[in-house]
Amino acid sequence: MTETAKAHGMDGTLVEPDWPPLSEAEVRAVLGQYAEWEGPYAIETVSPRPFSAASVVRTGAGRVFVKRHARAVRDAEGLAEEHHFMEHLLAHGCSVPRVLRTRAGASAVESGTWCYEVHETPRGVDLYEDAISWTPFRCAAHAREAGRALARLHRAAEGLNAPARRARPLVASFTIFAAQDAEAAMDAYLGARASLRDEAETRQHCDAALEALEPFHTELRPLMQELKPLWTHNDLHASNLFWSGLDEDAQATAVIDFGLADRTNAVHDLALALERNCVEWLTLMVHPEVTDEVAVRMDHATALLEGYEETRPLTDAEAAALAPMMAVCHAEFALTEADYFVDVLHSHEKARLASWDYLVGHARWFRCAAGERMLDGLRRWAERRRMSTQGAARV
Repeated sequence: MTETAKAHGMDGTLVEPDWPPLSEAEVRAVLGQYAEWEGPYAIETVSPRPFSAASVVRTGAGRVFVKRHARAVRDAEGLAEEHHFMEHLLAHGCSVPRVLRTRAGASAVESGTWCYEVHETPRGVDLYEDAISWTPFRCAAHAREAGRALARLHRAAEGLNAPARRARPLVASFTIFAAQDAEAAMDAYLGARASLRDEAETRQHCDAALEALEPFHTELRPLMQELKPLWTHNDLHASNLFWSGLDEDAQATAVIDFGLADRTNAVHDLALALERNCVEWLTLMVHPEVTDEVAVRMDHATALLEGYEETRPLTDAEAAALAPMMAVCHAEFALTEADYFVDVLHSHEKARLASWDYLVGHARWFRCAAGERMLDGLRRWAERRRMSTQGAARV
């Protein structure tokens, strides 16, 4: 690759990457530990994702995906949590990349301060390769297909009883607003992460978010007991899917990138998919004063939900929980980003963007007119399907 590598910035622009791209020398050193993937090697792509370095590599036996992490973010133990989930999904009929293992049987390779994982490249086209989180689908048909893919993943995830991940950077957990006392749970979350616990400004931002999200937590709390724990993806945006083609009728052929996966519940994962794909948050990043001008794609949201229910119909409680869950689901990802920026990158400026612009800004948006319209749309959708279900039961 001769072009200068760029990464997705927090405001949607392309910026200099925090991590250097993979070199041919390190690719040779890593892939040399895998029996079936011999050279010669050629790096074909450089991923613009910001939290690691990754490339598709052509080998003598075919193409593979090689990803390098700082061990402060993902060591072999942390990757094993993700790989166990992926292997469970694959064994239960969900199309995800096959995790490759070394001659010694390891699913990750540690070398100095780095940790590597290698996957088979999935079947299909990386249609949204350059798309950033919080940018919309190209069409409602793609949103519907994403819903189908997420439902298939949730069906395949059933029966995996692995515990939730331990505290790590960049994991989209769900503990704060899953608790009856969100303030105490926030204290526990911060207490497990020294980089956040010791930041007075972060604590102030957390207090502001708790205040903004309190009505939604009140709405969600009585429904929590109906939401069954489930291992979930937690980052199903359009570019974490592979597709059968380039047209509007393309089908999702694989789900990729399980870095944020954890044991949460299906509604949390579904709410994150809506939040990632159906609200154009980057407008708010560039112009924080124009809250009511943030575009919302309710047609895509409806299509995604309809596609999801074709395979895994929601219960009435799950449908009712979707609106308040959408308001709170982003909180722990914003905080885990702040933790990463302070503890790993030592960037207080980026951490403030995560804890103020992401955590507080998104929380307050759901209290403005545009945010309320979206949540009210989800509440009306849940009520319509509840009434329709009751009517069908009486027939």
